[in-house]
Amino acid sequence: MNKSINIEDAVFILNMRIRMIRDMLRLDPDPEIFLEQTLNDLEFLGRALEIFSGNIIENPQQFDVRGEYDHVSDLEWRFGQVLAELSGASSPFAVSSFPEIRERIEHLKSTSAIREKALAESGGGLQAPSEPVVSSAELSELLRGF
Repeated sequence: MNKSINIEDAVFILNMRIRMIRDMLRLDPDPEIFLEQTLNDLEFLGRALEIFSGNIIENPQQFDVRGEYDHVSDLEWRFGQVLAELSGASSPFAVSSFPEIRERIEHLKSTSAIREKALAESGGGLQAPSEPVVSSAELSELLRGF
């Protein structure tokens, strides 16, 4: 990972994408329009998490270790939660209704669990915080000028 990447901004953006998917799952999206794109979005999130996790684990000296682990660990936890919601019986894209997505979802879940375990082991057993990654004051500052 290039040091010029602002991890806090990237984590914020990825968290927003996860929230967007979670919000969509509460609605009644047309699977013909939204199912494939949602799966592609989840695969994008998984790849981004793979990059963050791998670089933080391999190069801890290059990052604000405690903060980076917390942010990425929390993001990974949220990613796992949205995967569980997507798989659930009440999801508009439930695997029981769309068995063709089972393999993709299971792959995303298993790679997420592997990353989560690796982060916990290398980060001293960090637990995902229950509070948002960005406080309301930080959010206001980030959105100032829009």
